[in-house]
Amino acid sequence: MELSDLGLDSQLVPHPAQLRCGDDADVYAEVGKDVPGAKMVSLSGTFMSKVFEGPYREIGHWVEAMKTWLQSEGKHFDKLYFYYTTCPKCAKKYGKNYVVLLAQIDK
Repeated sequence: MELSDLGLDSQLVPHPAQLRCGDDADVYAEVGKDVPGAKMVSLSGTFMSKVFEGPYREIGHWVEAMKTWLQSEGKHFDKLYFYYTTCPKCAKKYGKNYVVLLAQIDK
C-alpha cells in the first residue's frame, strides 16, 4: 500500500518517514500537521537501532540479527519498528534498499 492510498498526500512532509510495527502492521507516517480523523501518535522511549540493506524478503534474517545484537548488549525489546528509508521504486532507482530496525527497549 502506498501512503497516497491513505489520502494523506496533502498532509505529508516532503519525504515522510514510514514506520511499521509488528505482525499487525500498524503504519506510522510522518506528517507536517494533525490529520483530521486520523489517530495521531508520538513515539517516545529508549530505542536501539541497526541499519540493514537488501531486499524486503530478508526481513526475517534482519529480525534475528537484531535479536542477537540486543542479547549481546544485555537488552530485549518490547516492540520492533521497521523504518523504510525508500519506497520500492526509489530503492530500485538508487540500487540500495536501506531499512532501519528500531527496538523499543523500555516499556
